[in-house]
Order: sequence, then structure tokens, then C-alpha cells
Amino acid sequence: MSKAVAVLALGVWSVCGSLSIDAKSAKPQAQQAASIHYDEAHRVFRIDAGKITYAFGVNGDGALQTLYWGSRLAQDDPVGPAVPPKSWSSFDSIGANTPQEYAGWGGPITVMPDLKLHFADGNRDLILRYDSYKIDKDGLHISLRDAKANVTVGLRYTVDGDTGIVGRSARIENHATQALTIDSAAAASWNLPPATDYSLRYLTGTWASEWHVRTRQVTPGATVLESRRGSTGDENNPWFAIERGGAWNESHGRVWFGALAWSGSWSIRIDQDVLNQVRVTGGYNPFDFSYRLKPGEALDTPVFYAGYTDAGIGEASRLMHQFETTRVLPQAPRPKLRPVLYNSWEATEFKVNEPEQERLAEKAAKLGVERFVIDDGWFGARNSDHAGLGDWTVNREKFPNGLKPLIDKVHGLGMSFGIWVEPEMVNPDSDLYRKHPDWVLNFEGRQRTEGRNQLVLNLARDDVRDYVFDALDQLLSKNDIQFLKWDYNRNWTEPGWPQLSPEEQQKVYVVYVQHLYDILRRLRERHPGVEIESCSGGGARVDLGIMGLTDEVWPSDNTDPSDRLSIQDGFSYAYAPAVMMSWVTGSPNWVNERQSSLDFRFLSSMQGGLGIGAKILEWTSAEDATAQHYIAAYKDIRATVQQGRLYRLLSPQERAPYSATESVAADGAQAVLFAFLRQGQEAQAYPTLYLQGLDPNARYRYRSIHGEAMPGTPAVASGAYWMSHGIDLKLRSDLDAAGLVFERVGS
Repeated sequence: MSKAVAVLALGVWSVCGSLSIDAKSAKPQAQQAASIHYDEAHRVFRIDAGKITYAFGVNGDGALQTLYWGSRLAQDDPVGPAVPPKSWSSFDSIGANTPQEYAGWGGPITVMPDLKLHFADGNRDLILRYDSYKIDKDGLHISLRDAKANVTVGLRYTVDGDTGIVGRSARIENHATQALTIDSAAAASWNLPPATDYSLRYLTGTWASEWHVRTRQVTPGATVLESRRGSTGDENNPWFAIERGGAWNESHGRVWFGALAWSGSWSIRIDQDVLNQVRVTGGYNPFDFSYRLKPGEALDTPVFYAGYTDAGIGEASRLMHQFETTRVLPQAPRPKLRPVLYNSWEATEFKVNEPEQERLAEKAAKLGVERFVIDDGWFGARNSDHAGLGDWTVNREKFPNGLKPLIDKVHGLGMSFGIWVEPEMVNPDSDLYRKHPDWVLNFEGRQRTEGRNQLVLNLARDDVRDYVFDALDQLLSKNDIQFLKWDYNRNWTEPGWPQLSPEEQQKVYVVYVQHLYDILRRLRERHPGVEIESCSGGGARVDLGIMGLTDEVWPSDNTDPSDRLSIQDGFSYAYAPAVMMSWVTGSPNWVNERQSSLDFRFLSSMQGGLGIGAKILEWTSAEDATAQHYIAAYKDIRATVQQGRLYRLLSPQERAPYSATESVAADGAQAVLFAFLRQGQEAQAYPTLYLQGLDPNARYRYRSIHGEAMPGTPAVASGAYWMSHGIDLKLRSDLDAAGLVFERVGS
């Protein structure tokens, strides 16, 4: 769209937000409409949504400059015009540190650019200037251009009217007559007001020890969160939260937060410059990255989502949870509740066969399980992790008549049927690899490093993408399957693509993930009744990109219920309980040999999507009765747990002895409290728990799933009582737990 046309293009876009629940009163509040407005006189763009305002403008140099991002302003409050920071010295001249929305590397710039490239003729200078805009039902579109280089960057802004979360992405187009190579490309940069008292919160981990919450001061220089592993990775997760003031907690403090929707190698960089400006830049990881664009070609970046709240990190998490369930998940805005699941891995490992799986299914159904999942070992020559990956045909020694008899049995017991797959991998000992050794990531003539006895298929190749899709499509077409547990159990090594020219090979980092998304998207279109779990040796591929195409995720292979308290707590900072699967497995736990009661294991797992992975054929009748009790109780509360508003009351981080969470239903009618004591200390009483998010004027009756309140606790009291007076629980011994349900009985 030309400048002249853009001015006439209805400078305002709006959408009505839905009803939301005020955290203090639990009463429905009419959300303000979201709007995108262009002020032609001051050349300022302004986004108002939820409780935020986001504004940027075109400065005198033609750059797109951030002006404001924070609590919602009045419509007539001024936010412009855009004026670049003054020159600091000859080393930092005017424009060098301008907080640009999307900066090319060129001219006097010293901030981290969003886009760096070079042309075939050696030019590396790129100066992006505002060209035009368009506002439509999909949001705001802005065109930046380097007229001399003939490169354009299309910026897209989307906004969620309920949460105020803004999504940003870029499309880089080569309109020149020569090829160019992109050296680094971000989806967006987010600029915060200048200050010296910011702190950063982020998530780190490793296999079986994911989702640790870390906090550090933001100081001059850079902090880089990243994965160079080919996939999201659990070393860092592509989520951040930044607070100003140093006194932030669950319910207080200004918090800017965001997450990158990308399932490949990624980078989020937090810079503080010489003017104390803080800039968060996220997108493709520039390590080993190169993307060549021939004349007329383009590259689309991932989407970088971000939001703001002045009500603390707890509210930041709740806004993310709401955004994920209503905007990101495949079934949004009303995703299905996660069924109670049984997975056979711990019971049988690779020794799966039809009779044993049928016995497990019969027992699971008696317990109240709703979905039965057969794990690894059902296909090819898969008797261990040394062979069979890639050969997605049923092992007829284990299942002489195929999967149909087992599936029919499971359905006849009233459960849906699921199955494990790892379609992006191949064992060297497989028919697929023997036929197509060139289908894996590799550098020609170099070693091929195995991980878990397997190699990574090069999904960027069209033939590999087509093979994987066809294999899964046939599996789902020939069998009445409702669920895929999609696993991914190693990092990339030797990420070569020998079939392409050397200057094209590093496209693999982008095209691989694009093809992964394409497979998932097409499978969902062909088989709309099938749900999918993203698993990667636990939580190594959890991000808003994969969540847009899968229904649930597996946070960790560590199923120890005490460790899971910390894992699940960290997970909840960025991602919703609606997608978090948690299993009850055996005791002592295989990870650390820790013993725990079945009560503790169930209550720990009931904070997300409940699953069972234990050797249930060995359970006693008393254990069966315990499991039936908790499964029935969970079905009564799962809508609140999975899709309600989560409050973290006591943090289990840093091996703290206590953990407590509360979930409040969207309509405020039910609240569920889980409390855990990892280790009793010197006969100390468990801390008083102060509930949150209830209607202070309504009355709530509590009942126990497990555990007791201290004597004298009223059976019915006002929301104000439970929030201000609190409740004391009888938790004294190691690995003790309680679960209480509060029901609104009147106002």
C-alpha cells in the first residue's frame, strides 16, 4: 500500500474484548475494546488492548521508534511525536541508540539490530525507513524499506483484546537484482523505558531437571538466552520476564514478559545500552545461521509475543495462560479438557504385546482412566532403543493381527486409544536407514554422531517430509487412533544438507521447522479427531510454536512427585496448566529412588493434566481404591485446574520445603487448593495459606479431597475470610499433602 492510500485506510481498527474476571472480586468485568490507531498529524501508531497501551512513531529520520509500552492510557493522553535520543558523544551520535521497532544494521547504529545481511557485491549496509502502513482485520501491517538496496521488511502486529498481548513478526523481501544473504534475523525487538533497576527472570534446566526459575539484575551489556540445539531445548526456554524496581513478587510489580513462537534454534537477547535503555531482541539464533534470498524471494520470521502488567509475575503468568488457551492452542478459544490418561511405558517398556496391553487396559478402565496409550516398542524390530526407528509398521510378532484387536478392546472399555511415535528420528539399524542413508542430517564424508542410538532425519528435505507425513497418515487412516504421543529424543549434530549448494545449506535451521509444522498441520486437517502431545525427552521442545499445533506437552521425564513440584511451578511461569501433563508413577521413583505415598503422588499430578504411568497390575486392592478416589475427584475439579486462574501461594523453588497452588474457576464458583510439605522441620507449623481470586462478598464451603484443616476452621465462610484470615492445614510429616475444594454457596 502506498503512503497516499495508507492515509485513507481508516486509521483505526478495533475489536470488542470478551468478558474477563477481575482477580480481586471474581466478578465479570467488561473488557475495554482493543484498538489500533494511526495519528497522522504526529505520525504515531497506538495500540490499546486489555490493560495496556503500546505506541511507536516515525521519527524525523524516518526510523520507527518505540514511544511507550505500559499501563493503559486515556485516549487523549499524548504519546508522541517520536524524537531520537540526543547525541551522547562522537562515539554515540544521534540515531546510534534509537529504540527502533525493527532496526537494520547500517548507518550509525550501535544497538543490537534486528536484521543483518550482505549482498553478493559485498555491501552490508542496511538502513530501514518507514514506507507505508495498512490496518485490517488481521492487525497492523507496516512496510520498511531500504530504497537504495531495494530490500523491504513487512512488520505485522497482532493484538489480543483480552490480555493485551501483542504479537510481532517480520517478512524480509529481496527486490534487488542480486542475491542477498541474511546473517541474522529477529522477529522483533521490545524496548523498555530507560532505568537502572530492572531484573530478569528466565527458565533453565537439563534433562530430568527442567524449569528452574532464575533471576538476575539487568546490567550494562547483554544477557543471551538461547538454544543452538536445532530445537527449542531445555537449557533455556524462549520466555522472559523483566521487572522494574527490585521488589516484585506474585502480586506486585511492573512486569514486561514475552515468549517466542519457534521450535528450532532460537535466541533472545536482553541489552542495556549506554543510555540505560533496555532492549529485548528475539528470533532465529544467529549461530551457524545463514539464509540466502534470490531476487524475488522472502523469509518470514517466527512470531514474538509480549505483554505487560503492573500486578506482578503471578498476573503475568495468568495472562499468558489465558492467551495460550484462548488464542494459541489448536482448539482455541475452547480447548478440550485433558482426559485422564494411562501410559504403558513403565509397566512394559519395550516388551509390549497384545495380551499384556489388554490386561493393562482392563485395569486402567476399572480405575476410571479415559485414554489408554501404548508407548515405544510396537513397531518394526523395536525390542530396544538400538533398532527400528523409522520403520512405522506394526510388529506382527507382538501384534499378530495388527493393532485393531487392542484398539477395539480399548474402545469397548470406554477409553480412547493413543500411541507413541518418534517420526523425526531413525536408527542406523533400520530398513529406512539402510535404504536411505542420505536422509539424515550430515556433513558429507564426516562422522555421524548418534544420540540414544539414533540419527536425526533431515525433515527439511521434501522427500523426507513426505515420507514422514505419509507414514503417519497411513497409521492414522488404517487404525482408529485418537492420540499421538510425538517424541523427539536428541539434539542435532552435523547439521549439513549435502544435496544443496554450500551457500544454501544453512537454510536447514528454518526449513526443517517449517516442514515439521507443515506435517502437524496437515495431519490435523486430515484427522481432525486426533490429538497430539509434544514430548522431547521431557520438556526440551515446549514453546508457543509447537503449542499452536499440539494439544498438550510433556514437561519432564522426571516423574518424582517432589521434584515435579518445582518442575511444574517453573513451567507455570510461562505455560498453562491446560497443556501440562503429569503422571502418577511407581514408588520408589526410578529417578532418585525416593519413596512417596500414593496420596502425595496423585495430589502432585492433579495440578495439571492427570496421567498414570505406574505398574498398575501390581497394585493392591487398597491402592486401586485410592486411585479410583483421586481420579473421580479430579474429574470434578479438572476444568478449574486446567483452565482456571492459577495462583502460586508458596514457591517450591530452590528446594524449599513448602509448595502450594490455588486454581480458581473462570466464573469464580470453585477454587482448588493443593498444599505440600516436602520435609517437616523442627515441629514447625505449616504456613497459613491466604487464598486469592475469590469473590469477597460470596460464601464458600470447603471439602477435602485429602488432608485436614486445623480444628476450629469453619465449614463455610466468606471469600474475604478465606483471603484475609486464611486457612491452616495439618501437614507435619515428610512428603505430606492436602487437597481442598472451595465451592461458592451464595453471596
